Amino acid sequence: MNVALVFNQKKEGTSQLSGTDDATEPPSLKGGIITSLSPHTVSTETINTVSDLFAEWDTPSTIAAVRRALEELHDVTLIEADEHAFEKLKANPPDVVFNIAEGLHGVSRESQIPAILEMLRIPYTGSDPLTLAVCLDKSRAKEILAYYHLPTPRFVVVHDISMIREVTIPLPVMVKPLHEGSSKGIFNSSVAKTKSELASEIERIIAVYHEPALIEEYLTGREFTVAMLGNGETITPLPIVEIKFDSLPSGVNPIYSYEAKWIWDQADAPLHIFECPAKISPSLQTEIEAICKRAYTILRCRDWCRIDIRLDREGRPHILELNPLPGILPNPEDNSCYPKAARAAGLTYNKLIQGVLALALQRYGMLNEEPAILKTS
Repeated sequence: MNVALVFNQKKEGTSQLSGTDDATEPPSLKGGIITSLSPHTVSTETINTVSDLFAEWDTPSTIAAVRRALEELHDVTLIEADEHAFEKLKANPPDVVFNIAEGLHGVSRESQIPAILEMLRIPYTGSDPLTLAVCLDKSRAKEILAYYHLPTPRFVVVHDISMIREVTIPLPVMVKPLHEGSSKGIFNSSVAKTKSELASEIERIIAVYHEPALIEEYLTGREFTVAMLGNGETITPLPIVEIKFDSLPSGVNPIYSYEAKWIWDQADAPLHIFECPAKISPSLQTEIEAICKRAYTILRCRDWCRIDIRLDREGRPHILELNPLPGILPNPEDNSCYPKAARAAGLTYNKLIQGVLALALQRYGMLNEEPAILKTS
């Protein structure tokens, strides 16, 4: 079977510092992200110099690892998700696409490749354009979750600073870009504890990302992420990952910020920030898995998704967001949550990738037997 791997690739050797994309001697990088900042550097100056434009895109090593996994069973063609992708897919349509393309421009950027594939009637892995667009727009996803009485933190969307008077959620609050992933725009300062800090964060989001700010109730409990796998009756949560905030530098806010994900956590000096399986009670595990299954179904996710969960002060789980294009860094030292959960379930990286493709093939009626990944997990 011919499989096209469609992706967006980070440019190696780019420093991700504002205005320094052509630097000849970039600082050390983790996936193309600058990492030479001090673990205690959380200042406004830091935030203003770090560019996270390509944070969602995949590294060459990730793309190569996915390709190797698929090549064990299939013929693989690489197609970069740029302005030429449509012509390439139309000229030589593959049997199926393994889609990891995040896109770059627009609110619906994650939907662009799936929409093209549906136009060309080419099967593909993962969720459809509508689900990808809704999940990227955090407020739309939260509105749907709330309609179905699934717990999610209270929120308000602010389009300009004059709307700050409409924020009636008690401080502190979280301030995030409305439609970004990979912790883009979420820094230590994103926990606003005063009206002045709230105004500053709103202005930063609107100025830097040119999109509204999502103001969200700040939950003070533990945080988890749940890798989901399957479709219909086969939807399966993999072992739950807990984010251990006590591994962060002292004095910083207990959030999985851009600094925590891309700056402080390095392959050569990893933070011990994840615990999998999470050490939680059977009742809490059951509750988390139940709301994740329901959210996965309600948002019509397909094949795989990662769902972020945070507890309130009473220990009740709330859904922060759904990530239907989960990060899949292949190396264990890179602390990528979905592959970490898969390993805890007994799945190698290659079996995970092959299994996701098999789930898609089954959906399209191109695979008659149950995918082996479901038997393993």
